[in-house]
Amino acid sequence: MIYFPGVGLALKINSVAFCLFGIEIYWYAICIVFGITLALTLAYFTKDKFGIPFSFVFETMIFAILLGFVGARIYYVAFHLKEYMISPVRIFQLRDGGLAIYGGLIIGAIVIIVRCQKYKISSLDFLDYFVPFVSLAQAIGRWGNFFNKEAYGEKTTNVFRMGIDTVNGYQEVHPTFLYESLATFLIFLFLKKLQKSRRFKGQIFYLYLFCYGAVRMLIENLRMDSLMFKNLRISQILSVAIFVISSIMLLKNYRKYILEEISN
Repeated sequence: MIYFPGVGLALKINSVAFCLFGIEIYWYAICIVFGITLALTLAYFTKDKFGIPFSFVFETMIFAILLGFVGARIYYVAFHLKEYMISPVRIFQLRDGGLAIYGGLIIGAIVIIVRCQKYKISSLDFLDYFVPFVSLAQAIGRWGNFFNKEAYGEKTTNVFRMGIDTVNGYQEVHPTFLYESLATFLIFLFLKKLQKSRRFKGQIFYLYLFCYGAVRMLIENLRMDSLMFKNLRISQILSVAIFVISSIMLLKNYRKYILEEISN
């Protein structure tokens, strides 16, 4: 059971959605696949944005998604290396969980940049086109953490608290999966609207990095399962770096855009 005492809600949740030919299909996987499918579908209805054919976008994103899963797994395993070295075969047992979104985003971005360079397409145009849908996929995918009863925060008494049974007994905690899901959905709405009035190449992509970096930086401080390096929260450090770099890029490009507007 998962409880939301602040709103009087109690939900009986099973991480397994159904069995197919004797194989258990998890809600976590369904959330991720649904998020990706919806993102690609909506991207189709925004096809040829910034002069990029949807066929190229689709092919590139398939590569980015598949290799992104590999990157997400490598990122996670890298910070649990001692645990996985005891039984290396567990590295390939993805059904046990263990994906880190930053690893997927980094590898996915590299795939996009490489393919854009190969086919002489602006990678910033591509990222401005698709990154709002990445945020939407994140918003949906986070619900997989809800079904797995993971990615929750420290104890709290606020109205949004979530009650779950943990190894330490029943606890009421921050539903950080919900915070991030709502935040990334709002980022999606904001960026999607902004596509209609883009001021410069990279504006939407940099704003995604700025917004998500800020959100993740704050939420990571609440989480109880952060990837750690000694006493440091790796994802929080990366979020700070992304926030700072994207801020610099936004200020630089907005300044350039304003000066060009004045001169014209």
